[in-house]
Amino acid sequence: MNTQTLEQMKQLRLHGMIRAFNSSLSPQSVDYTNDELVAYLIQSEWDDRKNRKVERLTKTARFRYSAIMENIDYNHERNIDRNQIQRFATCDFVTQKDNILITGSTGAGKSYMASAIGHQACSLGFKTMYFNTSKLFTMLKTSKADGSYLKQVNKIEKQDLLILDDFGLKGLDNINRHSLMEIIEDRHGKKSTIIASQLPVEAWHEIIGEQTIADAILDRLVHTAHRIDIKGESMRKKLKNK
Repeated sequence: MNTQTLEQMKQLRLHGMIRAFNSSLSPQSVDYTNDELVAYLIQSEWDDRKNRKVERLTKTARFRYSAIMENIDYNHERNIDRNQIQRFATCDFVTQKDNILITGSTGAGKSYMASAIGHQACSLGFKTMYFNTSKLFTMLKTSKADGSYLKQVNKIEKQDLLILDDFGLKGLDNINRHSLMEIIEDRHGKKSTIIASQLPVEAWHEIIGEQTIADAILDRLVHTAHRIDIKGESMRKKLKNK
């Protein structure tokens, strides 16, 4: 392969293919046939593009934790169904537009689990965004002031998976209540949402406030959602005591 061809590959941004070809020139490389070399180059480019896409999706999601499914603690005290979590790892719930609600006390590992599922979704090519719920509402209020609210809401609507963490730390005011309603309405039956909260789902009605809107939001979120209620001692406390 001559210099001109390599330069053309660079212009076409075939970075994985270039690295694979350079690797094939090393003394320790496999002695490929022509067909095998072509297949090797194409596979390398395919893998490189997939890995870059996953990196891009993960960076855009802005997760709180660098979490992976394999590190979830299944200690029996935590009341976590391993089979259920492993099913979530396939991300079929995303393709089926299902929601997941994760509840548990402070430090129980809700945020980690939500982030781990989110990372898995990114690795499978799903567009994902993670938000601390209070910070999301602050951002949306600011966007209303600067005229970018519709742009932000449309961006959220397009995500295959939306993760709202620390939901319910304080009651919603009228502006935040209507923003949440708009987000959930836009995503209902079209996209998946994960919500993690210290409060049991039964207490969310009071947190949202205004019965009619709370009923509408919870009707779209709860009734067909997968539920995880984490029990046991705070994981932060356990780690601190080790």
